[in-house]
Amino acid sequence: MTSTAHLPRPRGQVVEDWSELPDRSVWPQEWLADELRVLQRRRAVDAAEEAELILGLAAQRPATADPDGPGARRPGWTADGEPGVSEFFVAELSVVLNLGRGTAAHRLKRALTWRYKLPATFAALKAGEIDERRADALADVLAHTSADIAGQVEDALLPGACDLSVYRLRDRATALLLQLDTAAAEERRKDAERTADVRVYPSGVEGRATLAADLPTDEAAECHDLVDQLARMLEADGDARPIGQLRAHVLSALIRRAADNGLPQVSADVRITAGLDCLTGASTAPGEVNGLPITAAHLRELLARVGALGLTAPDGGTLTYAITGPDGRLLATMTPAELIRLARRACGEHRDRGSCSCPVLGPPPPTDAYAPTDRQCAFVTTRDQRCRFPNCGQRTGWADLDHVHPHADGGVTDCTNLCCLCRSHHRLKTFARGWHFRLTDDGTLHVTTPSGVTRTTRPPGLRPPPPSVLIDRPPPTQPPPADDPPPP
Repeated sequence: MTSTAHLPRPRGQVVEDWSELPDRSVWPQEWLADELRVLQRRRAVDAAEEAELILGLAAQRPATADPDGPGARRPGWTADGEPGVSEFFVAELSVVLNLGRGTAAHRLKRALTWRYKLPATFAALKAGEIDERRADALADVLAHTSADIAGQVEDALLPGACDLSVYRLRDRATALLLQLDTAAAEERRKDAERTADVRVYPSGVEGRATLAADLPTDEAAECHDLVDQLARMLEADGDARPIGQLRAHVLSALIRRAADNGLPQVSADVRITAGLDCLTGASTAPGEVNGLPITAAHLRELLARVGALGLTAPDGGTLTYAITGPDGRLLATMTPAELIRLARRACGEHRDRGSCSCPVLGPPPPTDAYAPTDRQCAFVTTRDQRCRFPNCGQRTGWADLDHVHPHADGGVTDCTNLCCLCRSHHRLKTFARGWHFRLTDDGTLHVTTPSGVTRTTRPPGLRPPPPSVLIDRPPPTQPPPADDPPPP
């Protein structure tokens, strides 16, 4: 007999404050397992409710309001039979959910697929009869096929879906799709080919990053086999490093020192960000390489390797000082030669440079022209490092410098009115209705969606103000003026 003395409540009763419950380690194991299954069903119901809310908001953002012209979404970018949704809705959804654009796009796509192609799966999800991951797998496989074919696959698999692993369910759905609709399977493959890319992201260990390439299966298998063969040759020659480390070394060497590939010679753009106290060993604050965090020790090792510990530019590279204030705010960007000249010249008014405390550094001055100056570009890209739209993260090499207050409406070409936006979010700011962007002098950007949700992004090095000065600002009462046209 299982004692119920330590049970927090009868089964099915809602708990208002879980913090007041006793230690769960004394609860009966059967009760704990049952509660986990209840939680799984509740998550399924919540996922269905989230999809309904997304669809409700999407219905208020029809594609008919989107502009035409360069950069516009291709017609019918949603699946056949589904209502057209504005190209800007995914960006709005990402801000509302405070998630990345890819995740927001996935949530929208599966909601549309559940409603218009997999109604029985959607109903089972609402009832908690199928979990979110299995319903998600079916939507992912069947998004590109017709509602009729999707229904046939659903009829065959849904009754026993919970008895299959998620991967087995996906495999069976894919196999059925290939039998019933080869064209849809091919479209799915082509869609993956269109979005293929090489990406770099932190691996979860400081100083390490993962380089990932989305390739056709045969090319990926061939690449891996070649890398493995070369790594095993090194191992046979006496290299004692683990085989995985040798493979990573071989891949890096092949890319960075490629020979006889017919491609032109290029130089890599590697941006190293570090504080002076970190370079001297006085601080353990981490630095960055192209926006990816690395440890202070790794940073010093890296700089020593490229000959930069003496603060000189490596061969073929450049060295720029980013001068920041106590709060991390970027004050100026200067080359070593410019700093030397300023130190010698002082402020120009005092002869005694040793006692002169007049400011001689600051952001580049504004210009009357529309296009930012080279100095302004260097300052803003150093300050922002990435697209400043919430949860975007596109690096500045792929970003435009946008006038937050439009130049055509009197906005000045000044660093306090310029920020980095990737081409997609630049287009959104230019053409999407109901959005509001506001930039403060320190580079803090406030973005408000048409639905009234505001997110704030700060330059990577800028520390947030104390909680006492953080104020919730209401959404703007006036719509923003027409923005600058995005570059062609």
